[in-house]
Amino acid sequence: MQLWAKPFLPPSSLAREVHPQLFLFNSYSGSLEAISDTEVSMYVCGITPYDATHLGHAATYLTYDLVNRFLIASGCKVSYVQNITDIDHPLLVRADRDGILWEDLADAQIALFKDDMSKLRVNPPDFYESVTENMNLIINAIKEIEDKGFTYKLDGDLYLDLQRIPGALGNLPFSESEAISIFKERGGDPDRAGKRHPLDNLLWQKARPSEPRWDSSFGAGRPGWHIECVAIALGYLKQGVHHCISLQGGGQDLLFPHHYMSNYQAMAMRGMPLAQLFSHAGMIGYEGEKMSKSRGNLVFVSKLLADGINPNVLRAALINRNYREYFAWADAQIKVAEAFCQRMQSCLSREEVAPTKDLIISMVKSLANDLDTVSVFEALNCWCSKTENGETGGHPGELSRAIDLYLGIAF
Repeated sequence: MQLWAKPFLPPSSLAREVHPQLFLFNSYSGSLEAISDTEVSMYVCGITPYDATHLGHAATYLTYDLVNRFLIASGCKVSYVQNITDIDHPLLVRADRDGILWEDLADAQIALFKDDMSKLRVNPPDFYESVTENMNLIINAIKEIEDKGFTYKLDGDLYLDLQRIPGALGNLPFSESEAISIFKERGGDPDRAGKRHPLDNLLWQKARPSEPRWDSSFGAGRPGWHIECVAIALGYLKQGVHHCISLQGGGQDLLFPHHYMSNYQAMAMRGMPLAQLFSHAGMIGYEGEKMSKSRGNLVFVSKLLADGINPNVLRAALINRNYREYFAWADAQIKVAEAFCQRMQSCLSREEVAPTKDLIISMVKSLANDLDTVSVFEALNCWCSKTENGETGGHPGELSRAIDLYLGIAF
């Protein structure tokens, strides 16, 4: 699928041999781990295009844009894939409600998402792949799992048999009862009669009346959710020796069941974990609740930009936080980000500024430590104070390029 415009990335002022390695928190191991592959393969779960991009989406994709920018700046060769779940139950329901074709709804929301990402200066992935364009790839992945004996049929639907995959039910991030409850809450069907285990997940759904369908050796139908990402990740990214890809990323709500099930589907296919490191960005809240379509409390990127919010300001407001923690959005954060951007612009426009070389090194070290952007913004504000107080010896262009490269904010 066609990508959005790629922003210019200035070169790093740090030599590759002194550029720090990136450490991120692995949600499943519970520890900080280095991305150790020299050729990094990165997969981030994309949108289900039945509504406009809200701040929760934007915060997630900005998080992994920071990761991508850091890796590129460090000299790593990065292969980055993002998917689009352009066939799913919520999309069909919304299209039916609005009386439009599901394909038209998906196309419109994908176009809006691309526009939002372009305005926020998010570096596009190398491959931006929709489910419908990769159906043969997905069907072949399911067939590979079936051929290895990890599936069973139930009334025409094809399920993954988790009990046959070593570790799949012994490494749950919650108790089994909690996992079953979350699985049900997030689209699973643990109560379906005839399943071998409540957590077994759907690989292929038999065609339902009036729903889109594709032909396969399992019968006409469409794929389950988790296998879409596994197939696209493995189809477009080079497989490693001990894990399939370097990094699997997404929002905190994907930690279970989506990424967990995807990992064990990859285990069934290739006998190794899907990723070396599983990373998750915290949820965005508004007015005291998690921002979600079901709650109707979404704040849309396109609406904020249409109201005149500068994309640089919105980007600054969303990345100045601990990316892993829940973030309560408030309109006042725009004012804080505006003040920061105006202050930085004023200081960078001076001929004489406070020293910048050590500041840039400090910024990069903070980002290498699990994307510690809060420390970066604190350091930049401190630099502004020094500049305003008359300190000299720095180069404003050097700092401006570093902020553009690593934070994606252009002054």
